[in-house]
Amino acid sequence: MASDFESDIYETNESELEPPSSWLRIGLVAVASAVLGGMGAAWWYRKTLIRMRQMEETGQNPQFGMPEEPPSDEM
Repeated sequence: MASDFESDIYETNESELEPPSSWLRIGLVAVASAVLGGMGAAWWYRKTLIRMRQMEETGQNPQFGMPEEPPSDEM
């Protein structure tokens, strides 16, 4: 029996020295997914802003528009 000032010898098992289970892999996949997703969102956002600036420069918006003359049935 060990006294207060002495400790028992700690023996490690080989099973305790195995690398962590798949948690490390899952963490790495999650980090990679977040980074790639963020980069993809930034690319899409940047592309959208460039397209909007080009539309502003040309003054054209093909999806919306006001006719130059009002319809004849309105006053």
